[in-house]
Amino acid sequence: MRNPRTTVEHQADLQVGGRLAALGRVCFRHRRLVLAFWAVVLAAGVLIGGRVFEGSVAGTGSGGSESAKGTAVVEAADPVKGSVTAVVDGAPTTDRSVQAAVQAATADLAKLPGVASVADTYSTGGQLTATDGNASLVSVRMGDTSTPQQLTAVTDRLEQIHAGNAHVTVGGDLVLQDEVKKQTEADTRFGEIVTLPLTLIVMVLVFGGLAAAGLPGIGAIASVGGALLAMFGFSKIMDIDTSVLPIATVLGLGLSIDYALLMVNRFREERGHGATIAQAVERTSATAGRTVAFSGLTVAVALSGLFVFTSPVFRAVAAAGVSVVVIAVAAALTLVPALLGFVGRRIKAPTSPVPDEGFFSRTVRRVQKRAVPVMLACIALLIAAGAPFLGSHFRNSGADVLPKSFASRQVAETVQQRFPGQAPAPVTVVVEGDKAAAQAYADSVVAKLPGVSGVRAVTPVGDRLSTVDVLVHGDPQGAEAKTVVKELRADRDGLKTYVTGDAASLVDFQHEIATRGPWALGLVAVGTLVLLFMMTGSVVMPIKALLMNVLSLTASLGALTLVFQHGYFSGLLGFTPTGGLETFVPVLVFAFAFGLSMDYEVFLLSRIKELHDQGYESSRAVQLGLQRSGRIITSAGLLMVIVFAGFAAGQMLMVKQMGIALAVAVAVDATLVRCLLVPATMSLFGKLNWWAPAPLRRLHRIIGLSEHVNLPPLAPAVLPAQRPADERELVPVGGA
Repeated sequence: MRNPRTTVEHQADLQVGGRLAALGRVCFRHRRLVLAFWAVVLAAGVLIGGRVFEGSVAGTGSGGSESAKGTAVVEAADPVKGSVTAVVDGAPTTDRSVQAAVQAATADLAKLPGVASVADTYSTGGQLTATDGNASLVSVRMGDTSTPQQLTAVTDRLEQIHAGNAHVTVGGDLVLQDEVKKQTEADTRFGEIVTLPLTLIVMVLVFGGLAAAGLPGIGAIASVGGALLAMFGFSKIMDIDTSVLPIATVLGLGLSIDYALLMVNRFREERGHGATIAQAVERTSATAGRTVAFSGLTVAVALSGLFVFTSPVFRAVAAAGVSVVVIAVAAALTLVPALLGFVGRRIKAPTSPVPDEGFFSRTVRRVQKRAVPVMLACIALLIAAGAPFLGSHFRNSGADVLPKSFASRQVAETVQQRFPGQAPAPVTVVVEGDKAAAQAYADSVVAKLPGVSGVRAVTPVGDRLSTVDVLVHGDPQGAEAKTVVKELRADRDGLKTYVTGDAASLVDFQHEIATRGPWALGLVAVGTLVLLFMMTGSVVMPIKALLMNVLSLTASLGALTLVFQHGYFSGLLGFTPTGGLETFVPVLVFAFAFGLSMDYEVFLLSRIKELHDQGYESSRAVQLGLQRSGRIITSAGLLMVIVFAGFAAGQMLMVKQMGIALAVAVAVDATLVRCLLVPATMSLFGKLNWWAPAPLRRLHRIIGLSEHVNLPPLAPAVLPAQRPADERELVPVGGA
């Protein structure tokens, strides 16, 4: 038997160079401190970060646009936070008992703190009466300093209106915002509760043991805690849209599981090659850790493109998303090595290396023999899958983001159908001038536009500010409504006006995407090309990867259109189609799906690059690369699909749209693209895959990331299953 001390000293001499390997060694040796740090992060995330939902904003608009400025001008002149609306239904408004109950409630509400004004049908001469006469509205406007507790007191008093057969449903924009926040938080919690057990089951099947399977879950939970803490910090310096929170959470959860999965898998491989626990940790940090860090960079670059836009929702997603990626990478590079130090002995190492021949290598060989037909078939299939997106329509959702069972949606639909005079106008013109000037403008310009069906009201907001509510023919957010917006902005009749409303917001949003989108795409493309060049040393593979990833995204956008615009599987998924897609969802899907596609691209290319640098020719490197990484890429893809599907099972429409689109994107990318399209194209290009001009090759030798090829050989050792018991438990330098 070898001398344990001699073996330890010899193995200590074979330390791996590089900062990531050093980080792995430090985290392994000081694993108790690392674990304590992440425990504090998790606790702070739960106790403090969990409050981020309270400070979120439901709908942050299109920053800097005319519609946003007009809304801000009105809000500044009319210091009201919002309104609470109650529908008193089921009895004629002429019923004396109903009138008495409503007027008693109105009198009580006027005395409550935080209430700016109260109106009912009896105080407005019947203006708040339904067209059928069997329902009325009670409208309560809340002051801009009102508190959630005051809002609760108002809704409680409205719900206490009882008279005869009348029943009350309470909604309004403030109730809608409150319900959206609560349901978003509930959907986020539901997604976490559902996905974590399912991912644990899959990881047990992948690794064949609970110890290895549990590490990604622990890393993911810690990362989510850190992500909540980061978003809570951002909420203090910028508006965080409520819809951002589940998006960032699902990204953090998915990436954390993927990264930890990659680290644990490489750790098992190194143990299978005869490495001690300490050696396996540092070699894992140097190899899989490099891939994780590089993958995190690519995802962060993809999300950074959202900073180009001015809309608060995009910037909030970018800030939250990038911070979540950083936290997920940090957890993988620090927490996972520390946890491996605690449970490394319990993780079952393979008794033999991954065989060079198997399902994935055979698949690649078949693809390589028919590279052109396979490539053309994949491209045609992806284009066909994305074709429905060409006919997509976009909408700004209101109460329809919630299911029909929610009170705020019921009130909004009732007002739209039975109180048309009280429904929000599709277009509102804010006029800086008195009511007479606004009325003259409405009569001489607005009412004469071909798409306008009428001017409903001219309302003074202040001494020198009025609003004009404009009704349009057809869909309130359709082509004709958008044309009216453009015509109103073209002819202001010498007045200073702001054209606002849902149709105007939609026009502004689409204009922002059309003008700033190309710059965002350019930033993402350049960043991605540079990063992939640094990894591969090739200019061909980065361009090819960029084109394939953009092509693969078409499938998710096509599925998004078929499901949420045309209503396919709406019954199964539990939602009512709105006839269009949420305006910002396709942009977010592109950013997230592009980043995740590059995530798997890095997983695969890092292995192929490693084998190519070892001397394998291109086609063989692809076969072995996919054989050795295909199982983990497929497993990671399956786990990510489970995470996204779990969040799509929630009730918020926007969360459903993101969940379904990203689940489709990951499923397509981890199977069709990585297992068929990538091998086919790499087979066709051959040696050209690795081509770069001579100056760039010299540059890559200076800045290229090739740390993973500098692993020193392990000391001669037999496989773990064959070692004597005392040698298997050998404690290397650094402690157990």
